[in-house]
Amino acid sequence: MARLFRRKDDVPKRSLWQRIKDVVRTDVSVLFKGVDEGSLEALETLLIESDFGVPTSLALVAEVERRHKRGDVKSESEFRQALADGVEAALRKGNSDPALRTNPGGPTVVLVIGVNGAGKTTFIGKLSAAFRAEGKRVLLGAADTFRAGAIDQLRVWSERAGVDFVGGAPGSDPASVAFDAVDAGVTRGVDVIIVDTAGRLHTSDDLMTELRKIHRVIGKRLPDAPHEILLVLDGTIGQNALSQARTFSAAVPVTGIVVTKLDGTAKGGIVVAVHEALDVPIKFVGLGEQIGDLEPFDAGDYARELVET
Repeated sequence: MARLFRRKDDVPKRSLWQRIKDVVRTDVSVLFKGVDEGSLEALETLLIESDFGVPTSLALVAEVERRHKRGDVKSESEFRQALADGVEAALRKGNSDPALRTNPGGPTVVLVIGVNGAGKTTFIGKLSAAFRAEGKRVLLGAADTFRAGAIDQLRVWSERAGVDFVGGAPGSDPASVAFDAVDAGVTRGVDVIIVDTAGRLHTSDDLMTELRKIHRVIGKRLPDAPHEILLVLDGTIGQNALSQARTFSAAVPVTGIVVTKLDGTAKGGIVVAVHEALDVPIKFVGLGEQIGDLEPFDAGDYARELVET
């Protein structure tokens, strides 16, 4: 996995481990030479502030304490390893397979959802380029017909990635565009169809109703589709991302999470919190705005870099 958690000027950000040392006034020894109630509370507070959420933070602190009592945490490196192991274990619990589902009998349909500004369209461009690099033929469907410029933005990405494109007129019915995109993909014999959707505020009932309609219409044209429903979340917005995840997953059956902007101010813990809350795998992380700045998610790499092991 490429280097995570960097500011956009490519200056390394302060890692979780560096912030842990700040919280305990740089006296890291207190965390592994006689773990006490005060140091554990400090660690718990930091994890919560780093967007891990209360349940995950409590579980991570309990694991560190358990290892310490067993005599397995006697050095700074062992403490970091205990914390990294706990993060990785949390990410591997339940439904955690990052591999994309495929449709062996025809085109694989990927529906991409999320609020405006999360990076949906950019992610679609990167994903389509990755598929093209594998030799697959890809078609993009511009079903975000409400936002000004969304259709043109997706068209630009399709041209950049060298993939097919289907769009409707601004203001047209999004479900009809989604149907046409799937129909065109089936007719043309493409390998992957990626459908963009609108992303007004996640509190909008109209948006959720529209997403349900798109989901139904795609299934009518191609049974068992969409094969993937990927929810794109902005990693810099912390617990708001968890709220968005719950709302979208209540509307349609989300199959995977994409976390973007980890090169910005993301603290990292929200990746774990969302996975545990929804029992949905993290499938990709976005590390920048270039077409190649997309990484398949790896729980071990993520955990190790988070605490600099």
